[in-house]
Order: sequence, then C-alpha cells, then structure tokens
Amino acid sequence: MTSFPRVRIQTDDFDLSTEALALRAADGCVGAVVSFVGTVRDSHEGEALSVMELEHYPGMTEASIERMIDQAFARFDIRAARVIHRVGALAARAQIVLVLVSSAHRGEAFQACEFLMDYLKTQAPFWKKEHLASGARWVDARVADDAAVARWGIEGLESGNAA
Repeated sequence: MTSFPRVRIQTDDFDLSTEALALRAADGCVGAVVSFVGTVRDSHEGEALSVMELEHYPGMTEASIERMIDQAFARFDIRAARVIHRVGALAARAQIVLVLVSSAHRGEAFQACEFLMDYLKTQAPFWKKEHLASGARWVDARVADDAAVARWGIEGLESGNAA
C-alpha cells in the first residue's frame, strides 16, 4: 500500500492527476480511483463572491480527518484514501478540496468518497467566510449537508462547518 500522507491541509493548489497517480502508484490491486474536486463558487444567492476565507485548527483538523479516513476503511473495502484541503484566502473558482479513494472495484471507492465528502461538509473543523459585494459573512452549515451525513450514522461528532 501507499506511504504518502493521507491528509494535507495547505494553502497551495493541488494537481488532480499528480495526486491520483501517487495514490495508485505502489498498489497493483487498484482497479478504481474515484475523485472529488470541490471549487469555490463565484456567487452566493445571486451575489458575486470575490474571496472565500478558510480557517482551521492545525493538528486538530488533520487528526479529525484521519479518524474519518479510518472510519472509511472500516466501512468500505478500499485500498487507499487521501484528502487535501486548502485554507487561507481563495478566489472564486479556485480548487478548495480533493478527496481521492482507491479500491479494487468502483462501487466501494464511490461510496467511500461520498462518505468522506459528507463528513468534510459537516463535521471537519473548518470555518468559511465569504466576501461578497454586500460584505463578509461566516458560512453556516446547510440542512441538506446534515441530512447527507446522517445517513451514514454520523451526528455531532465534531464541530465546525466545512468544505
């Protein structure tokens, strides 16, 4: 299996192809790699967004995501997983998060990727502030995101709003 870090929190952008190749490079049993790339929307409710600021608690954030990756391994037959999440000031349309999961077969990889994204949207300790023409505002968790993560049996594990 792979020996690269499973979680990276960084200000720099990431390259999907490079990360996917690294995820499967050392494992000949991989038959599927599923990825999710989240980007910063350029508007909120019709109002132009210039910048999204993301904050986190170093150390705590990585440990929290590591625990969810452990949960993904316990729930799904996957070979590897990686989460890269950017922090700092991100312009509209910038890449913000990458979730990669490999498995022998696509179904497990798709489920594990969705599981990890649902977690990141609701439980990971990130805080987002949108900068709009009308001013800056902190982003609240959405009811739809809470419902998505609840189907996995995850409720109120951690605080924060995420990716």
